[in-house]
Amino acid sequence: MIKKIMNVLVCASTLGLTACGGLASAQVGRSAKGDKLSVVCTTFSCYDWTKEIMGNHANDADLIYLLENGTDLHSFQPSAADIAEISGCDVFIYVGGESEEWAEDALNNATNKDMKVIKLMDVEGINTKEEEIKEGMQGEEEEEEEHSEAPEFDEHIWLSPKNAKVLCENIANALSEADPDNAEDYKANLNGYEEKLSDLDSKFEDVVANAKVKTLVFGDRFPFRYLCDDYGLDYYAAFVGCSAETEASFETVAFLAKKTDELGVNTIFTIENSDGRIAQAIINSTKGKDQKTAVLDSIQSVSKEKIENSTTYISLMEQNVETLKTAID
Repeated sequence: MIKKIMNVLVCASTLGLTACGGLASAQVGRSAKGDKLSVVCTTFSCYDWTKEIMGNHANDADLIYLLENGTDLHSFQPSAADIAEISGCDVFIYVGGESEEWAEDALNNATNKDMKVIKLMDVEGINTKEEEIKEGMQGEEEEEEEHSEAPEFDEHIWLSPKNAKVLCENIANALSEADPDNAEDYKANLNGYEEKLSDLDSKFEDVVANAKVKTLVFGDRFPFRYLCDDYGLDYYAAFVGCSAETEASFETVAFLAKKTDELGVNTIFTIENSDGRIAQAIINSTKGKDQKTAVLDSIQSVSKEKIENSTTYISLMEQNVETLKTAID
């Protein structure tokens, strides 16, 4: 798993900017740069939610999505320019899990002391869960050796439509505080978007209610714990959601193949950008060797190009609904 290194990189970037006078000339909030609202979002989900809530006002603001090149959240390394954008923005929205430990140093060195900050994992009403090493799941060597460390929490909170409603309300409140002139518009846009999230929630509930199989087998990382818990799905997987492992052991593959046979599962899941090798190894180890593979999108690596092609949080989650429906119906 990717750990600790980001704090060092951020400190180095920040020191470099300070030494060169970079932070002194960075944007420092609306009071210093006119009326243009500046909002920085780390991940696609919080960026897309913010864009929906801002509506037309997003066209008149600096709405920045740091991972727009499609980098996975777990391997993102902020540049000096990214740190400068955060330092002077009006609103900063980030997940706040282990993958974003670098953000704390960025905030400590921020020049805009009036910045509104939303750490999504700390939002009231979000029941964050510890990462779970489930039966058959391959734990990482680092985790096994450092068992005395503090609990690590699953950061994939955006994959729950129920969480999304709570988080969007907090985003709308922060935007309204930073830009009170447009607060009524943000509230109205939030209400409309919450209806879409409620509809999405209902679609997941309907799919699971009619499912013949309610256990998912993942030949991959498993970032969908919040989604499964919301709708009463069980799962088995090769790795935890934030794992950096790419090779599954013989024991892990054999266990998942056995579970596939026992449960009568006909689909092995992967996440986006997977090469599918582990899933295929599981299939090859089953009795029938005739299962299919399917991709559930964890919405961790959405590029600018996809956004320009009308990809949204809702469209990706609806795609997941259809994938689940085909696999477990």
